[in-house]
Parts: sequence; C-alpha cells; structure tokens
Amino acid sequence: MIQNSKRVKSTETELHDKLVAVNRVTKVTKGGRAFGFAAIVVVGDEKGVVGHGLGKAKEVTDAVTKAIDDAKKNLVRVPIHKGTVPHEQDGKFGGARVFLKPAAPGTGVIAGGAMRSVLESVGITDVLAKSKGSSNPHNVVKATIDALLKMRDPRAVALQRGVDLSKVFNG
Repeated sequence: MIQNSKRVKSTETELHDKLVAVNRVTKVTKGGRAFGFAAIVVVGDEKGVVGHGLGKAKEVTDAVTKAIDDAKKNLVRVPIHKGTVPHEQDGKFGGARVFLKPAAPGTGVIAGGAMRSVLESVGITDVLAKSKGSSNPHNVVKATIDALLKMRDPRAVALQRGVDLSKVFNG
C-alpha cells in the first residue's frame, strides 16, 4: 500500500497545541512518595499537518513543554477532502481501535476526547468517529493518527488509476 504521508518540518507552519491528558505518576521510595507527571499533547496547523508527543517531568508545565517539543518532531501531513476525511478508515494501535467516516458539511466533529483533539488539530471540521477497545489516551491518539495516515488523497488515487477525479470521489 502506498503511504502518502509526508514528514513536515515544524518551522514550515504555524502550529497550535492541544493538551490531551496529564497523568500523575508516583514512585514510592524509602524516603516517601515521589510524584511526577506525564503529558500527552497534539499539535497541528489545522490545514492537514498533525503530530503527537509525550513529555514527563516533576512539574506539569515542564511535562507539557517537553510534550510539545516532542510533538513538533513527529509531524505528518494527512489528506483532507472538503473539511472531512476522504473515505472510511480503521486505525489501530495497541488495544485501541478507531473508525473514521466522512460526514456531510455542518455535521461537526462527532468524536470523543483524545480523538477529537487529533481531528481538530489536523483541521477536519466534519467527521463521524468511533473509538472501540481501549480508551487509553496514548493509544487512542496513535490509533487515530494511524487511521489518518492510511487515508488516500482523491487526486492521488485518480492519478494512480488514470481516471478523472469525478469518477474516484463525487467531486
């Protein structure tokens, strides 16, 4: 299968970040409990570029900053067709399974928590989405990005098949 995903440099575009989840972790030592934080962040330009990152630190703000820096290193470009996804697609990562389906204009982003953050960051305005299996935010974010990376751009499909664009997708 041909992947149309393209790595993107963070300097090429203006990115907006969304905090998906913050997890407080505890390490028990003989001196007591040591608290730390793990933050998951999604960054995107709302024009087809998205990335995710994980940051860990003793303070929440430091963890979020690290996560944003990590997310900027993992940017990819995904196809968007008239504000929605080009076609139905499944994605999976670990125990998380997601399903994305195109929606008519005006529908909005019908998705929960972690999926919503990814879809809004990439710039999708109308989509029907379902998360199945694990609801772990790490895996749901990665499964959503997996589904988006499997998407094929209508123009690329038309070119590959050697047919007119209107025959691939109605428009």
